[in-house]
Amino acid sequence: MPRTTRLSSSLLRAAAAAGVAALTLTACGSGSGSGSGSSSAGSGDVKVGLITKTDTNPFFVKMKEGAEKAAKAEGVQLMTAAGKFDGDNAGQVTAVENMVASGVKGILITPSDSKAIVPAIEKARAKGVLVIALDTPTEPQSAVDALFATDNLKAGELIGEYAKAAMKGKTAKIAALDLAPGVSVGVQRHNGFLKGFGATDKDVACAQDTGGDQSKGQTAMENCLQKEPGINVVYTINEPAALGAYTALKAKGREKDVLIVSVDGGCTGTQAVKDGKIAATSQQYPLKMAAEGVKAVVTYAKDGKKASGYTDTGVTLITDKAQDGVTSKDTGYGLENCWG
Repeated sequence: MPRTTRLSSSLLRAAAAAGVAALTLTACGSGSGSGSGSSSAGSGDVKVGLITKTDTNPFFVKMKEGAEKAAKAEGVQLMTAAGKFDGDNAGQVTAVENMVASGVKGILITPSDSKAIVPAIEKARAKGVLVIALDTPTEPQSAVDALFATDNLKAGELIGEYAKAAMKGKTAKIAALDLAPGVSVGVQRHNGFLKGFGATDKDVACAQDTGGDQSKGQTAMENCLQKEPGINVVYTINEPAALGAYTALKAKGREKDVLIVSVDGGCTGTQAVKDGKIAATSQQYPLKMAAEGVKAVVTYAKDGKKASGYTDTGVTLITDKAQDGVTSKDTGYGLENCWG
């Protein structure tokens, strides 16, 4: 993915104050690297802001593409930005402030810190800016006007139900490769998996945080195998963590007898399902989240009608080894609808 020059927050403020519709913030997502944001779609009078956790993670790259396509179709300007790293609340706060100063009608944001971003959002809304959370809810959810996102609890439930069915009554020794403490998306997926499997945290033999990173996923799996060599079911927060787990299992000759399930539905992850590295994944749709968000801001700009509440943007279980009683689609469908 191309890298771009990093600008300081002071230069960003200057650019916004001058009315330049371009924000450039650094980004470092579940992988690593830097990225940029710019008003790259549409040329109308209405400005829409998109702030992601990173613009290098394929999930957010696809989200940005969806917003750009929708902005172009609607004839509006799109401004984009991201933090310096996943969890960079200060960077997102700066982006919100700059976008408000630049006159955006609405801001679409994937909060890096669901609680800490709330004061900046409240200030933006007080100035008449529509704020919609994408993918990740704020805490409280009512801090934004609306939420367009995957039902992450359901995404977890689907892979939990699948794993339970696939075990066919065998005793499960579960490893949970999670995101990070207190992050709502991670908590919901984890809890959903346990609910779908019919288990509780007491049934988890080993739990490790991975930050959704592949190398950390590998290390976490190695640690879990040391703690409990008999692990036979692995829940992972996302597909990079799942592929890290697969690498660790393969190194021990265990890749054939351990069931790995995940969430995301990126093209790399879906291909890994087809290749047999991941048994099943819950596919979500970031392009749809962003496109619907842009349309909501345009509607607000035209007639003052605000989007509200929660809009479920859908989730589909993808596997080539269907299980009785668990609704799923194969990797042919998954690869047609994947992102990244």
